[in-house]
Amino acid sequence: MHPPKRRYGADYIELSGTEAAPAPSENEERVDDPTEDEFIPRSTANRQYSDLEFQALDRMSMDSQRDRTSMSTPFLHHDNDSNNDGSNIMNDKQEKGANLATSMAIEAFPSLIISVIGLIMAGVLMDKFQTWDVFLKTPELFILLPILLNLKGNLEMNLAARFSTSANLGELDHGPTRRSLVVGNLALLQIQALVAGAVAGIASFALGLITKPGGNASTYYESMYMISSAMISAAVSSAVLGAFMCGLILLCRRLHVNPDNIACPMASSTGDIVTLVLLGGCAVVLQNQMSTLISTMLVILMLIFLPIFGIVVWRNVNVKDLLFVGWTPILVAMIISSLAGVVLEKYVDVYKGIALLTPVLIGLAGNLGSIYASRISTSLHCETKEDYNAVEWTLLAMNIPVQIVFLTIIWVFQMGQLNYNVWFFVAYFMVTMICTYISLKFGKYMTLAFWRFGYDPDTYVLPYLTAGIDVVGTALLVLACSWLTSSGADDMAMDSRSPVQ
Repeated sequence: MHPPKRRYGADYIELSGTEAAPAPSENEERVDDPTEDEFIPRSTANRQYSDLEFQALDRMSMDSQRDRTSMSTPFLHHDNDSNNDGSNIMNDKQEKGANLATSMAIEAFPSLIISVIGLIMAGVLMDKFQTWDVFLKTPELFILLPILLNLKGNLEMNLAARFSTSANLGELDHGPTRRSLVVGNLALLQIQALVAGAVAGIASFALGLITKPGGNASTYYESMYMISSAMISAAVSSAVLGAFMCGLILLCRRLHVNPDNIACPMASSTGDIVTLVLLGGCAVVLQNQMSTLISTMLVILMLIFLPIFGIVVWRNVNVKDLLFVGWTPILVAMIISSLAGVVLEKYVDVYKGIALLTPVLIGLAGNLGSIYASRISTSLHCETKEDYNAVEWTLLAMNIPVQIVFLTIIWVFQMGQLNYNVWFFVAYFMVTMICTYISLKFGKYMTLAFWRFGYDPDTYVLPYLTAGIDVVGTALLVLACSWLTSSGADDMAMDSRSPVQ
């Protein structure tokens, strides 16, 4: 199985009435495995290109190892230094690396700051939920929150990665193709959201039964209440966020900004807030109707919409292949993230600030890794070269000012009841830098590995990446808190407990 075939501007040819070239055979479609330091472009003999891509290809030799890209995507890296001597090539590469780092930092930094603020707001909102009457009467909603947020976050980040790649391939430059991709992706997102909502509702209710054995007469109604709340919040938030992400990426394309640097962090931060608000609203509205059949009727109504959206996706040639792929990483990621939830639940009442620090730590590291993975995936699809060293060091360095902004906010507003001293800052920064470094390496090698084995990284990488960072980041933060407390460098233990030795 090879990555789902991008259309590479074929829609421009077909829709303009010009006879399109025949599709490449299976042998012609295969690509050499990309390595870390070089990328060998696939055969271009039978590939179909847009007019903009033909302009670029007219100036390039097909037999050389130069990188190729669309002229409408100027921020993708390509070399034109083959006629220069060695020193000029080295100077030009250094200059390109510096320009790449500067442009990427300018584009990505605002979205990362917004994502941190969104993560803080989501944490505050979850803290407020603990006092709501509906959450006190239905504790299964607390189990539902992390499961639903993980599933929904992966869906929206996958959409952002896919649409960013489509933008850089030039597939969004032609009106009919753009409309087809937008409609198809939004319909696909609705299917995924409804299924994810149902899975999250069932899983949270089942886990609730395990922790609260010996159900009662309201068991059926409570299960429908959980499932309907999850499905409604997931579907509505996907509609809102899907439209927002498509509009954002189209705007980036128009402004010649690389959406790979912006889309994933924005999808992650805004998705959590919107989903939390909708879930809380649905839970409050449906609470008084829990013992009626209204929740059951809502579940049936939403299940009716599934085949309708399925028909829309099936008839769309751009997203048809995605209807049955990509479910495994999303569901496996949910299971992996639950391990992080177990660790967090065990230590959240042991150490101060764990509940506040963990979402930002793992969220920011995951966002930086997702930017890197999305950029590499785009370079593989566009057959361009990514400057690995420049991108890695830039993203790793960007973690520092963003974390400083986060710590400043929680210090000014006295969040988390933390004892701020030098050892706390040193330990936290060591954890966040290690976690970010691991995230970048995971994102890089998983993207290359999935591409090598014939799977589209835009569909498979991000769920595994974010789930793995959830576990690693949570474990590292717990270890840091334990070391600070046991060594006496900082008292991270909750007041009601003695320090953990």
